[in-house]
Amino acid sequence: MPLSLQSNPGLDILKMFKGDEDWTFHWEIVIRTAIMYLVILAALRFLGKRGVKQLSVFELVIIISFGSAAGDPMFYKEVGLLNAVMVFFVIILMYKLTTYLVFKNEYIEKLIEGESICLIDNGKFSIANFDKEPLGYDEFFAEMRQNSVSHLGQIEKAIIEVSGNISLFYYEDEKVKYGLPIWPELYAERHLQILSKGIYSCSFCGHTEEIKPTDAHICPSCGKREWVISINKKRIS
Repeated sequence: MPLSLQSNPGLDILKMFKGDEDWTFHWEIVIRTAIMYLVILAALRFLGKRGVKQLSVFELVIIISFGSAAGDPMFYKEVGLLNAVMVFFVIILMYKLTTYLVFKNEYIEKLIEGESICLIDNGKFSIANFDKEPLGYDEFFAEMRQNSVSHLGQIEKAIIEVSGNISLFYYEDEKVKYGLPIWPELYAERHLQILSKGIYSCSFCGHTEEIKPTDAHICPSCGKREWVISINKKRIS
């Protein structure tokens, strides 16, 4: 009995890897992929030199559109390369039109690009602005820790830019004040009951004040009741 890759009548191993096309089409795939690769490079070169991390929302849409337009003609025999090139041409035209409108109209710019939002102001969270961004405390704390920040008292302002990057503006060492610690082990020690007099920060908004022993203390800024012992360490850069 001749050796066959099809050991199970319901499972064609060869077809699973090869597909329905003949072997010669696989060489055509190589050529199609190489052509589309060069088209993508040319298109991205035409769009400019902005880094991937700096891409705005609509520029990310452009990149996704490029990937979709380039993928099909690489391995679908019935999709012509000229069709894909025309899609690229239309995408680039739309990109140029969008950038023109963004440059000319401030409302369209905010609608498409978004706007910078202040997340920390004078060592406290801008809670209302946090609701505008899908950004959790853990993610935000991690971003600040990567910039050698240990508590909010070191930060005068923190702004999330339209690119998604976070800009941090620090107090000078002599102006650093007590603030909410963002080290995981310190932030995890939240208290509803204050057992000893000290300086505490609200775990929700970062409001900081001296509190005497009490069974419960309501934050005057946000109305929450959980407190964390504040620290005032200088920032080590």
